[in-house]
Amino acid sequence: MQDNLEEILLSRKIHPTAMRLLVLDELSKSESALSLNDLEGHFERADRVTLYRTLKTFEKHKLVHRIEDGTGALKYALCEASCDCAPQDLHAHFHCNKCQSTFCLKDYHLSQMKTPNNFQVEEISLVIKGLCEQCSHVN
Repeated sequence: MQDNLEEILLSRKIHPTAMRLLVLDELSKSESALSLNDLEGHFERADRVTLYRTLKTFEKHKLVHRIEDGTGALKYALCEASCDCAPQDLHAHFHCNKCQSTFCLKDYHLSQMKTPNNFQVEEISLVIKGLCEQCSHVN
């Protein structure tokens, strides 16, 4: 698994460090997007600034995408291998109002919107809110 994680980092031109490998491992194991606070809780001795810089490096090299789900905390999820984080690669997200988890809906791609002349789309965000599968089955 370690070799595979290193290959993923190298394929995005990111130098593998111990912390980067640990963060990538956590993101790859998670079914939902993770915030900086979530990641901090997974590591006993992690420096918040190092975690933040790791996420920013991953975002810069298009390994993760940032999700603003309305909670006030940015969340991060791994990009698909072919993702270039261009508007045509963007997909919807689902935020559970009960458990506060945010999920990528990778099968629901956002179509390019027609904008007025001289408007250039750089980012599109769609967050659907409700109850996730687990929370909707809890009485």
